[in-house]
Amino acid sequence: MESPLSLVVAPAGAGKTVLLSQWAHSHSDIAVAWFDITVADDSPGAFAARLVEGIGSVVPTLHAPGAPLEASEGRLGDAFLDDLAGSLGELDGRLVLVFDDLDRIAGSSILTDLWRLIDLLPPNVHAVFASRVDLQLGWSRHRLEHGLVEIRQRELAFDDSTTARVIEHIAGKPVSGHAVAAVTARTEGWAVGVQLTALSLRFADDPDRVVDELAGTDRLVVDYLSEEVLDALEPSRRSALKHLAVVDEVCAGLVEAIADVHGAAFLAELERDSMFIVAVPERPGWFRFHRLFRDLLLYRLRADDPRAETSLLEIAADWHLDAGDVEIAVDYLLRARKWERAIERVLLSGREVFEQSRTATVARWLERVPAEVRAAHIDAELLRAIAEGMSGRGLVAVDAMQALLAGAELSIGQRQVALAYLAASVQFHPHPEPFVRAAVDALALLEAHPDAEVPDLLGLTSKPFLAFLARGSLGRAHIFLGDLVGARRHLAAAIALPGFAYTPYRVHLLGSLALVEAIDGRLGAATAHSDEALETARSAGLLSHPAPADAYLARAIVAVQRGEPDVGALALTEGIVRSAANQRTQLMWVGHAIRLLIDPDDYQLATVEPPGPPPAIVRQWLVTIALRRVRVHGKTSTQAAPALALSSSWSSVHFEEIAALLADGQAAAANARIRRLAFEPDPEAPLASVELAIVAGWTYALEGRRGQAREQFEKALALAAPEWLAYPFLRAGPAVVDLVEELTGGRTEFARFVIARARTAGGRPNRRLLEELTPRELELLAFLPSRLTIADIAARCYVSTNTVKTHLGHIYRKLGVSGRDAAIEHAVELGLLDAREIARVG
Repeated sequence: MESPLSLVVAPAGAGKTVLLSQWAHSHSDIAVAWFDITVADDSPGAFAARLVEGIGSVVPTLHAPGAPLEASEGRLGDAFLDDLAGSLGELDGRLVLVFDDLDRIAGSSILTDLWRLIDLLPPNVHAVFASRVDLQLGWSRHRLEHGLVEIRQRELAFDDSTTARVIEHIAGKPVSGHAVAAVTARTEGWAVGVQLTALSLRFADDPDRVVDELAGTDRLVVDYLSEEVLDALEPSRRSALKHLAVVDEVCAGLVEAIADVHGAAFLAELERDSMFIVAVPERPGWFRFHRLFRDLLLYRLRADDPRAETSLLEIAADWHLDAGDVEIAVDYLLRARKWERAIERVLLSGREVFEQSRTATVARWLERVPAEVRAAHIDAELLRAIAEGMSGRGLVAVDAMQALLAGAELSIGQRQVALAYLAASVQFHPHPEPFVRAAVDALALLEAHPDAEVPDLLGLTSKPFLAFLARGSLGRAHIFLGDLVGARRHLAAAIALPGFAYTPYRVHLLGSLALVEAIDGRLGAATAHSDEALETARSAGLLSHPAPADAYLARAIVAVQRGEPDVGALALTEGIVRSAANQRTQLMWVGHAIRLLIDPDDYQLATVEPPGPPPAIVRQWLVTIALRRVRVHGKTSTQAAPALALSSSWSSVHFEEIAALLADGQAAAANARIRRLAFEPDPEAPLASVELAIVAGWTYALEGRRGQAREQFEKALALAAPEWLAYPFLRAGPAVVDLVEELTGGRTEFARFVIARARTAGGRPNRRLLEELTPRELELLAFLPSRLTIADIAARCYVSTNTVKTHLGHIYRKLGVSGRDAAIEHAVELGLLDAREIARVG
């Protein structure tokens, strides 16, 4: 318990599970969450839910992690693991996590994530990894750092004394010392070999003769002795065992359905007779067979009746359907190759699949159905494509949907569904243009055929919802194309449609609209939309869902635009995490660009880019950032970034081009450049008007026309003040801020704020920390003098209390303090914090 990890590695039948079960049972003062790993645990969504549920079943006070998974990458992800570790650190008492049979997911991303979790575990939590094989996870570091506890075959092997006790208990008769020594030697103390020998001795007239006939160990012993054991059983009991072997786990009711025997009594007899049955720790009343014993039972069943397994699996599926265990039932139907029934049941899936982030499971189910069978079920193919997109496999979804539209005999209603969901894939694809066409075609088809029958897929294919989805996707496509006017128009039209009532998509759409407003400088509207989206998500339990990604990113842009990027650090991280959770590459690029806007000189960040090419709007930002970097480092505009095709209307790139000319003293050239640009003021896009007024004032100042320069700067301040839009002034640089102060006198609160921010920008306080605080930690540090509670801070930032506690723990560790008051005092000493100010949370 003093080490974060114990490792139990030994072959099948060595007694790993029995040892751990007995150890857990002997420590009643310690909560033990036990996880029997199966191949199904390779699904991150299902495994994460099971992990949280399993821990919560033994520690009811656990706060479920709020961070989303990186399910599209087959991972739990760092955000989820950090959040989980923070939750575990809050628990009272000690907790042990047992992961048995980890070899079943060897090589998977889930296993890598569990290995990462070990480094994050708080001191009150211990993990146990049990596996048939060495998992090659790099144990050496843990041996050196944490005193890794290792138990292997040599520690598990029975000696003569243990062998004698096991044989006498199971066989029910005394055995000579010679026989005991022979069993130990020939099985090498292998637990299952001893157990099987003891079972065979129960039915033998001459135990010593049976021992003398043992030919070896490992699988040879299993094959020989298992047949001896099975053949000695009554036919009815042997038949029941073979039938039960088709399912992964059994309970009394399922035993009765499959084997037609009294379930509870039959299971009790198996336990009493040590017949290789093991209780499932996290499911009271459920059992599973030892893997090797089950293999033999299945082998015998298939040899006796090749068709029996299929019918038994179907019986098990029906039993689970009656019990409401749909996921297990569908798995058994697929294993039974009952494709039609499996498809029928999957098509009944409802909205909860999307809301609970289980779409990857639906996609995986349908992928297991042979392609030729799916081809005869267009609705199933549509559902598979939709599920692939929702689970983050956007390119797979696009290919599947385009193939259906190009080659399948779709009804009008099916075509309406396909076009609307193809349009929705704009978030996953680097080129928005095809999705604009899909959205336009979907809307036209919906209008032309309002009465066409549409299939009900996930409860998300009604006519009003499809219209909403297509219109909202059209708005998103225009965002990524850089057409914010068109984006705002289509998003506003989508909000007026009935589909806006569906909570997850309402969160999506409000966040997208907030993004548009934040980019254009309407920061009040952006804040209102993003807060509504996040509050809606909080009320519906969707803060950990990918849906709020846009809203978080909008909050981060608002913070940047207001000249306080540190206030948006948490929101930026949350937005990037949720974008990555289902591989929305377009939003991932937006998050990447925001980070570069905050620190254009972060060359390391610039080299770590999201997958695929950036969308048009981000390409424009990247060129702007590159031009600014060139200008700030004192080079001329001829050394700027690669050219970008631009319209003649105003953009941030034009702002940087003109600023570069002005920084180089070329006022005439800047003036000529401004006159060539077409500009019409748009009250819904104040940023452009502010930028133009700034460069106009700068130009006039260089030309000596101070009165006109003053007018332009005052105009810029008046336009920016209602939104507290400080970023254009800060981006222009110290020369412009000096002119603003000199010519306007800094008479307004907003002007004084801009000047003060410019004076402190780039300056680092004299810190004496071995490890610098991250932007997220600095944001939370600023809240400490406010005396807001942790719950208050979490509510204002729309993150979980676990997230806040985790970061506060990091802050205290880096500052070398043990609590809030000491952290405030030391942060003031280091220049990290002005304790007289309350954190800005607007």
